[in-house]
Amino acid sequence: MSDPNSAIQNPKSVGSMSGCLCDSCAALCCRYFALPIDNPESKKDFDNIRWYLVHENVVVFVEKKQWYIGIMNRCKNLQTDNRCGIYETRPAICRSYSTDNCDYHGGDYGYERLFTSAEGLWTYALEVLREERAKQRKKKSRVKKRRHSTRQPPKRLRLNGVNHNGNGSTPAKSNGNHRTIQLPTLRG
Repeated sequence: MSDPNSAIQNPKSVGSMSGCLCDSCAALCCRYFALPIDNPESKKDFDNIRWYLVHENVVVFVEKKQWYIGIMNRCKNLQTDNRCGIYETRPAICRSYSTDNCDYHGGDYGYERLFTSAEGLWTYALEVLREERAKQRKKKSRVKKRRHSTRQPPKRLRLNGVNHNGNGSTPAKSNGNHRTIQLPTLRG
């Protein structure tokens, strides 16, 4: 296993800093954790996420179209020098961190959205839901127009070569000599 005090060298990320990147680290990755949550699709979904945000030290963010809840809570094993107190036996997720994905570099995290308050989320939710309803209405309108433009007149019932128009009478029929014959209708 690696020594927690050994230098993690990455010339691209160290820049003008000398020595170990960890010597200057504020252990940002050890001060929160984030978990993926279901992307909201309804008012109820947004309201459930709003509930998360009424709690202290919670944020919600969207990254690469996936929603996450972020819990801003310090690791129990973080020492005063910002080093890990259980470095040799730390969890695998901690081991997967490297200077390539280190939070030390700060700057823009590239969130698509970041919500730090229930009010901010609710404003966004109402806007998104309103836009979604407008899209659905527009889509229904297009489908309805398409149906009307392609609608065929109702087909007439044909019995023994005679068209019946549905009201009990039989329209006149040509006898082949361009003469029209009115056929009697039996009522029963």
